Amino acid sequence: MSALSDPTRRRWLAWAALATVFLLVNLHRLSTAVLSDRLTDAFGTTAAQLGTLHASFFLIYAVVQIPTGVIADRFGPRYVGSIGGLVLSLGAVGFAISGSYLAAFASRALIGLGSGVIFVSILRFCANWYRADEFATMTGLTGSVAGLGAILATTPLAVAVDALGWRATLAGLAAVGFVAAGAVFVVARQSPAAAGLEPIAGVPEQPSVTLAETAGHLRTLARDPDQWLLSAVFFAGNGAILTLIGLWGVPYLAIVYGLDVTTASSFTLLGSIGLLVGPPAIGWVSDRLERRVLPMTAGVGLLTIAFSVIPVFGRPPLVIIAVSYLACGVLFGAAMLSLSTVKDRYPPAASGVATATVNTAGFVGATVLPTLMGLVLDAYRTGETVGGTVAYTRYGYRVAFGILAGTVAVAFCCSCWLLVRDRDATSSPSSREGSSAR
Repeated sequence: MSALSDPTRRRWLAWAALATVFLLVNLHRLSTAVLSDRLTDAFGTTAAQLGTLHASFFLIYAVVQIPTGVIADRFGPRYVGSIGGLVLSLGAVGFAISGSYLAAFASRALIGLGSGVIFVSILRFCANWYRADEFATMTGLTGSVAGLGAILATTPLAVAVDALGWRATLAGLAAVGFVAAGAVFVVARQSPAAAGLEPIAGVPEQPSVTLAETAGHLRTLARDPDQWLLSAVFFAGNGAILTLIGLWGVPYLAIVYGLDVTTASSFTLLGSIGLLVGPPAIGWVSDRLERRVLPMTAGVGLLTIAFSVIPVFGRPPLVIIAVSYLACGVLFGAAMLSLSTVKDRYPPAASGVATATVNTAGFVGATVLPTLMGLVLDAYRTGETVGGTVAYTRYGYRVAFGILAGTVAVAFCCSCWLLVRDRDATSSPSSREGSSAR
């Protein structure tokens, strides 16, 4: 039996094709840290402008999440995923040839538009092709692909940019994206039945979803306090980690410690390795324990401590920074459990729009936090440059990174509140249906 005709093998091929596009998504969205000095030189940006350029990806990414959930529920990952890969690659071509800040901003927003449909498409694919007790593991494994993309966006990207130039490097990534988008179109389908295959044991066939039903799910989500708490967790976790690894983690090291960009990127590489390892490991533990909120709360509490190192100490020894960056990447897996939690609490037909709602909050966080940090840093600008990077005071970085630590601390409080709500619901005879994974 060929891999395409065996449903258990076919699902891994399709997931791999979607994951390849998602790898590129993460490489693009986290590339700004390594490119920051070149973009500042090419477009003459301030910290706020650089933060806004970085955030343009996440702004459009956040906007398309709920529409993507609706479309993914209705049409499936084949069309949504392949078109997304095509659009993000076109955006990468535009960014590579941009001659002005405005053109770069628009091109990066186009990359965000194409990228914004990929993760929810993968989650919808996993809901249709994997058992419920495999979902958090697959979500974590998909998160590890984000970690691999983040690894490639650090030292490997810095080396490629040094060798080829940043424009040629982005053009090469666009070429890979076009190929990956074609692979998604060839192998991905809505479900085993849609591919003409036998059902997979334990994986129920997902019903088609009408727009009226989707509207009903959205109304329910809007009124659901648990959804808002989970969204707050992912807002903070996703926003903070992407701000650290994707933008300000490298300039901080370059200015405060005097490291060159390639050396500084090796520290964000550690954070990316954490992203590679942490989400699948924490997801696997959650699946085995059949618990979601408790490991999420514990992990987000530790994540708060990890993000507090820079604002508390300012310039700790580099080994402490290395441990902090690594821990932030690993513990982000706890914040990702918010996606599995909301998926568990809604019927299968709503899995796309439910996860998209929480995912939206995560990328609103990735839009707001880097720009806010840039505005704060501009208030502490020294007027000097170090290795092409605009210099800010050490205290300015402490204040800016304090924003990340404070935001994650609020998320920890939200997860504690959700834990209390779940305990109250479990002890009540009227506990609501669909919240079995506590």
